[in-house]
Amino acid sequence: MTVRGGQPPSALCAWVVLLLLVVSGEPYRTPYNQEQDQNRDRDSETTDPRTDPRIDPRTNTRVYHRDVSEVRGKDCRRCCDPGEQPPHYSNPHYPQQYPQYQAVPQINITILKGEKGDSGQRGPYGKSGKSGQAGPRGPNGIRGTKGSIGTPGEPCKAQYAAFSVGRKKAIHSNDYYQTLVFDTELVNLYGHFNMFTGKFYCYVPGVYYFSLNVHTWNQKETYVHVMHNEREVVILYAQPSDRSIMQSQSLMLELEREDQVWVRLFKGERENAIFSDDFETYVTFNGHLIKPKSEG
Repeated sequence: MTVRGGQPPSALCAWVVLLLLVVSGEPYRTPYNQEQDQNRDRDSETTDPRTDPRIDPRTNTRVYHRDVSEVRGKDCRRCCDPGEQPPHYSNPHYPQQYPQYQAVPQINITILKGEKGDSGQRGPYGKSGKSGQAGPRGPNGIRGTKGSIGTPGEPCKAQYAAFSVGRKKAIHSNDYYQTLVFDTELVNLYGHFNMFTGKFYCYVPGVYYFSLNVHTWNQKETYVHVMHNEREVVILYAQPSDRSIMQSQSLMLELEREDQVWVRLFKGERENAIFSDDFETYVTFNGHLIKPKSEG
């Protein structure tokens, strides 16, 4: 039924919605069993409420429990809302069913030991650790047997150096320094004194002793130096006199290898000369090694 304009009346729509809500909101009812109700009534007449566990002592009312065999074969239904506890849990006399547990044997795997495997390859060496502290000195060991006699060694090598040279010719000073060259070789061990240069060359380092002897010229000055390399070490000097005399000087020097020792005549600011007659040796220069450096 419609009204003019093709739209249903609002009152009719409201009744239809209300009718649908009433039909859908009807609660669920369990199937009625008349035979079971009659049996419950007979039991209630013959049982004592004080001894019957099905009577609730608080309300003095009978609590009905449906037999499990009765429920079997029938359709399942929802007994409670989600989150709620089933009704039979509230009754302490209702037997609760617990999950069945089954004992499972446990095996300790650690006691099971198989056959020994093959040895693996050796791994790389690790880094060396820090050196530990030195331990205490151990006890002396047992004295060993005497060894055999060894072969004789080489004889001790003694080192020597010595020279003694002379001059027979006179010499006079000039405008420059002059090296005193000797013409007579008395001793020249291993040729360490060079007769051409007039210098001693050290080949064995150590301590040496040197001495110089000259004959002065009367009325003339005598002025000479003993030189160590290019350094003036000592001086031999004689003043002018009416007669000539023998004058000497001596010293010790510590020499290194290739050092030089020689005699130098001073240049002629005044008359400076050394006497000789070409027949006799009036001038001598001597030196020898006292102690080698290798001996400490």
